[in-house]
Amino acid sequence: MNKSATRFLSLDVFRGMTICFMIIVNTPGSGADAFGPLNHAAWHGFTPTDLVFPSFLFAVGNAMSFSMKRYLELGTSAVLTKIFKRTALIFLIGYLMYWFPFFSLDHGHITLSPISNTRIMGVLQRIALCYCFASLMIHFLSKQSVIILSVLFLIGYWVILLVFGDPANPLSMTGNAGIFLDKFVLGDSHMYHGEKIAFDPEGILSTIPAIVNVVIGYYAGKFIQQKGKGYDVIAKMLLTGCLLIFLALCWNMVFPINKKLWSSSFVLITTGLDLVILSFLVYALEINDWNKGNWTRFFTILGKNPLPIYVLSETLVILFWMVTVKPGLNLYDWINSSFYQVIAPGAIGSLLFAISYMLVCWSVGWLLDKKKVYIRV
Repeated sequence: MNKSATRFLSLDVFRGMTICFMIIVNTPGSGADAFGPLNHAAWHGFTPTDLVFPSFLFAVGNAMSFSMKRYLELGTSAVLTKIFKRTALIFLIGYLMYWFPFFSLDHGHITLSPISNTRIMGVLQRIALCYCFASLMIHFLSKQSVIILSVLFLIGYWVILLVFGDPANPLSMTGNAGIFLDKFVLGDSHMYHGEKIAFDPEGILSTIPAIVNVVIGYYAGKFIQQKGKGYDVIAKMLLTGCLLIFLALCWNMVFPINKKLWSSSFVLITTGLDLVILSFLVYALEINDWNKGNWTRFFTILGKNPLPIYVLSETLVILFWMVTVKPGLNLYDWINSSFYQVIAPGAIGSLLFAISYMLVCWSVGWLLDKKKVYIRV
């Protein structure tokens, strides 16, 4: 962790906690259903798991509040080059991650996996696009203009869904405007099929409101840097967070909170909760120094290399699925059926595997930190 006075432990811990819980909810053990709070809401609604990805975007905004200071010393051409280069690299890594392992085994013959079936949008792709648009807005526009544009994004997205969606049910999985746009631009074969149909929860249209998660994360990080450690900082962030949660619950009555649609009310409730959590971390770590035993290092290790650790967590599990222990049983399922579901059947075993898997990824982060290797894009 950067020891300079400009860094805040609370922001670094927040980022590390986000990576930690993202890995846990993304890789539950097989053989049993996970605990309800560790699953996404089926459609409308909200669970703790639904907070993880938007918190990642919020943390991206936090990090931007430090890095974008250097952009003020650069010319327009250099700024655009940095923003677009980083966007392209993160997007490409996300795309390659979905194409991985690039080949398949068919009766002992190795064949290249066709690009025609590779998902184009995804988690890292959304992060890349949100970072790009948020960076451009913040660097080239005034704060007031950024706020107005963010409000327009949220309201405009709602209007687009109502106007261009299925008149009978514009907020359904199969009738929303986002799925129509994705099918037209990307095609069914390049979309996510985890819902048993071609529907991408990180689609093109729903990326628009997600930009606001990054914007609010940026201004939260900047506010902490400018105002420092104080009860007034906590109070203002808490009040803002509670206000956003209240507005989200009000908006929920006509535009339901929905992670897979990334509804505008979802943006408000997640950023509101992130502000409340960050307020607690500032109070605990910056003001009261509740860090006996240096427990925060567990999370800051993950926060120092968030991108490589996340990519590792997604690709390693694919390798687990590819390794065949015996016909019809891959390594992932074998580990769970032979060990975790034996010692703790049901949801507990699923959770224990998820935590164990997270610790494996954490150990790689620990090794990188020990060798002072920090991979940035």
